[in-house]
Amino acid sequence: MKKVLVVILVAFIMIQFFPIDKTNPPLTPGMDFLKIKKTPDKIAKTIRTSCYDCHSNETRYPWYANISPASWFLKNHINEGRKHLNFSTFAVYEPQRQLKKLEECIEMIEKKEMPLESYYIGHQNAKLADEQRADLVKYFNKIKEDTERGIMFNK
Repeated sequence: MKKVLVVILVAFIMIQFFPIDKTNPPLTPGMDFLKIKKTPDKIAKTIRTSCYDCHSNETRYPWYANISPASWFLKNHINEGRKHLNFSTFAVYEPQRQLKKLEECIEMIEKKEMPLESYYIGHQNAKLADEQRADLVKYFNKIKEDTERGIMFNK
């Protein structure tokens, strides 16, 4: 039993030499969702608090991002989040893709699938109250309608 514990400890120490890259991609404010959609401050604060760590290029890495293998899980989660939706590059999405992303936001918020439960462990302030969820859904629906009108007028 003692040998097993020593092997586990040595393995844990060795994997610490393989840290994740915590460098965020450069920001381009003219492409950011909150800027281009002129998001009201209250909604913008909620989106920044509950969404931006995983769905933007403005990730704030928590202390456990320095400890492997937790950091590997975290980095993978952030990469996946950015792949599905990146608010920092929202302007580069074609209008039809923007619509799809907005629909997905609405659905995920309504079903309480976002933010993820696992995110709350280190981010209690990211938990959305029912009123915040309703405000976000209303806001994303408004932006979706504006985007649909823009598509119709550009045909």
